[in-house]
Amino acid sequence: MGAGRKLDRFVEYVIDGMAVLAGLGILFVMFSIFYEVVVRYFHLQPPTWVNEVTEYLLLYITFLGAPWVLKEDGHVRVDIVVGRLRWKTQKLFDLGTSLAGMGICGVLVWYGTKTAWELYQRGIPVIKTLAVPKVFLVGIIPVGSLLLIAEFFRRARRFWDAFQKAETSGEEAAREREGL
Repeated sequence: MGAGRKLDRFVEYVIDGMAVLAGLGILFVMFSIFYEVVVRYFHLQPPTWVNEVTEYLLLYITFLGAPWVLKEDGHVRVDIVVGRLRWKTQKLFDLGTSLAGMGICGVLVWYGTKTAWELYQRGIPVIKTLAVPKVFLVGIIPVGSLLLIAEFFRRARRFWDAFQKAETSGEEAAREREGL
């Protein structure tokens, strides 16, 4: 197995692991809100941290789960125009959108890292019910965006390979081989 394939598998394992963490975050949010509602039903004092932790976890769930959703091709697509294009043109369009996604996520990585580093150096907390260093909230943005870049790159490579196979061996044969 080549180094590229090992790196590809490693990225896939990391993305899958982050998706599991996102799923556990969703479960935690669900059970903590359920607990808060039950406690209020019995006219008891609900924990004060539930809303705040839920807010923070929603950010984590988003950036932990987005690379996996992209890997599984689960993002919403409006392909009313693209669906009418020739198959090879569709692959080029998909390649372009993957490259654009890499660029946008690159901006998120750059500014997210810059902002997280500044927050870390200055030690700025978010003070609500809990005093949490703000770097822990912002820090997930470049991490999740970096893995989105990796998945966009993997997608772009697949689309490029499919396009090249269609060029050399005919459009329909390539479609059947790739299952795309």
